[in-house]
Amino acid sequence: MASTHVEKEIQAPLERVWEVAGDLRRWDEWNTLFTGWKGEPPEVPEPGDRLTAVVTVIGMSNAVTLTVEEYEPHTRVALSGGGMAGAKVTLTLSVEELDDGTLLSTDVDFVSQMMVGAIGAAVEKAARQELSASLDRLAALVE
Repeated sequence: MASTHVEKEIQAPLERVWEVAGDLRRWDEWNTLFTGWKGEPPEVPEPGDRLTAVVTVIGMSNAVTLTVEEYEPHTRVALSGGGMAGAKVTLTLSVEELDDGTLLSTDVDFVSQMMVGAIGAAVEKAARQELSASLDRLAALVE
């Protein structure tokens, strides 16, 4: 398994951050792990909705069918699912209001038979770098 957690304080109000981060239709604007969606995600996802995304890490792309596990506006979205070769992905994004901005947190887990040893460590490192770059991109959109 490869797991990573990245968070960033963004100097923008929670509502503005959520407007971009919580709208799955806008993830391709900032989330570098997502190469794109197959089909249009709903404006307001509901738990149980199924979506297909192309996720790319270390140049390896995988079409992943995701289920919306949680969607709490202005708070949290959690997706989980699987792709080719038994790969499983869980992504959680949450926002928290701060005195002078918003704390945006992301957690990603990749599980597959290949995610062990050096490969797992490389995927974990790459995912952390991608998420960090993604949060920087999101901050640039809303600050």
